[in-house]
Amino acid sequence: MANILAYKLKSIMLKRKTHFFSFLLLIILLSSCGSAKKAQVRESKINTVVQSARSYTGVPYKWGGTTRSGMDCSGLLLNSYKSINVEIPRTSADQSEYGEKVKQKDAQPGDWVFFATGKKKRKITHVGLITSVKGENIKFIHASSSLGVVESNLNSDYYQKRLRMVRRPF
Repeated sequence: MANILAYKLKSIMLKRKTHFFSFLLLIILLSSCGSAKKAQVRESKINTVVQSARSYTGVPYKWGGTTRSGMDCSGLLLNSYKSINVEIPRTSADQSEYGEKVKQKDAQPGDWVFFATGKKKRKITHVGLITSVKGENIKFIHASSSLGVVESNLNSDYYQKRLRMVRRPF
């Protein structure tokens, strides 16, 4: 009788373990699907923002400007993010506190790059939006005071000397 009870108890415990591990596997699979979906949504939003920013290519630079007749670097980001109904701070200095810092080697399209282009080497005065990353070749779009809205290479000496941080807004 004791052997039968021991066998039934082992059988019940084995079923519970099987159910527990099946449940655990289901949770893992469902959570990974959610992560993949979040990544797809983020990528779609970033593509929309990059397309919006590129639509301003050639717009002349205007300090404080936010229209196609003239815009500055932070105005470019402001307008580009409006395309996905996201409100961001107006100035590059305020934008530099938005989102999370990332290392340049971990940069992705949609990340923001911040520069100190003035006399003060730590004061953020310029921002751009990363549009593509191919290995170490990183392109970003920004409103240049001399060229207007253009895409540039982040690895150029000029920008590398002035780069202060990379941030991921979401």
